[in-house]
Amino acid sequence: MDYPLLTLSSFFVGIIVGLTGIGGASLITPMLIFLFQVPATTAVGSDVVAAGLLKVVGSVRHWQQKTVDLTVVKWLALGSVPGSALGLTSFHYCQIHKDVCQIDRILPHAIGVVLLAVTLLALTELSLSLLFPATVFISLPKLDLGTKSGQLTAIALGAILGYLVGLTSISSGSLFALVLMTFFQLDARKLVGTDMSQASILLTCTSIGHLGLGTVDWSIVLPIWCGGLPGVLVGAKLCGYVPRNALQVLIYGLLVSVSWKLLQTA
Repeated sequence: MDYPLLTLSSFFVGIIVGLTGIGGASLITPMLIFLFQVPATTAVGSDVVAAGLLKVVGSVRHWQQKTVDLTVVKWLALGSVPGSALGLTSFHYCQIHKDVCQIDRILPHAIGVVLLAVTLLALTELSLSLLFPATVFISLPKLDLGTKSGQLTAIALGAILGYLVGLTSISSGSLFALVLMTFFQLDARKLVGTDMSQASILLTCTSIGHLGLGTVDWSIVLPIWCGGLPGVLVGAKLCGYVPRNALQVLIYGLLVSVSWKLLQTA
């Protein structure tokens, strides 16, 4: 294991997380699997713990900037936390029955499917908004969290996405960002802060589960923290200076290539 390279790579991933609120697990898990040849189960568990702290640090910064919608965070978390527990249960079942599930072969494939689907949806939405800024392509009504139906819908959305995160560790930021844009229609600043706060709660709870399952390798987590935490702070500082749309296009292009490689090698 090349620990200096892992720390340096994590620093750049941290910058992306600080700038956009997404990309932590989506970049770190494939990086661990391909670049550092870490088994898929260990890569997922270690990444969840590492990414969790990165999101917590970013959330604190956004809390200080008052760019977090706590109501949205609350109702999504009520679904995502138990959903992630179910995802972890599925993960644990596959871990125990390796001969039947072949988890080290299937898990990269599952990660690739989720990552590719999320990235293509996000890239399509971003491209349409850039090409046709005055046109509204998604006309779904905004969820009203003051009503019982709105609250139940938010919980259901959180549960579905939480399950995927618990199973794969991927898209705690990307999936929820799409939901926040589509169903809650938050402005750009609150979108990043709310997304990161929701992800910090979800990943913290999921981290506890992976610690119990014994899938966390601290020799991997610590170098990620050493590079990623300063990167998050730098990214948050640069957030007001870097053109967000251009950066998102670059990130999504990278994620498409990573997910495609995961699907090819699974």
